[in-house]
Amino acid sequence: MNWISAVAIYFIIWWVVLFMILPVGVRSQVEENDVTLGTEHGAPVKPALGKKMALTTVVAGIIFGVFYLATVVMGYGIDDLPRIVPKYQ
Repeated sequence: MNWISAVAIYFIIWWVVLFMILPVGVRSQVEENDVTLGTEHGAPVKPALGKKMALTTVVAGIIFGVFYLATVVMGYGIDDLPRIVPKYQ
């Protein structure tokens, strides 16, 4: 795997993980009883985007590491899935 492919795969993993982490721990203005006039009532009060981006980077790095280990080091690929996943009859 060349470095351009690795960066592209990490980028895709990072965005998927980001969208999984974004709703974690978010409280809306209605839940906090702190609705600002002119804003959406469901808007988050403190989204903590910096922490979520840092957590996303760590989690995406771990997932990419497992992916790299399985594909490059161990040599598994898409063609190996039928041999890995058991058949149910």
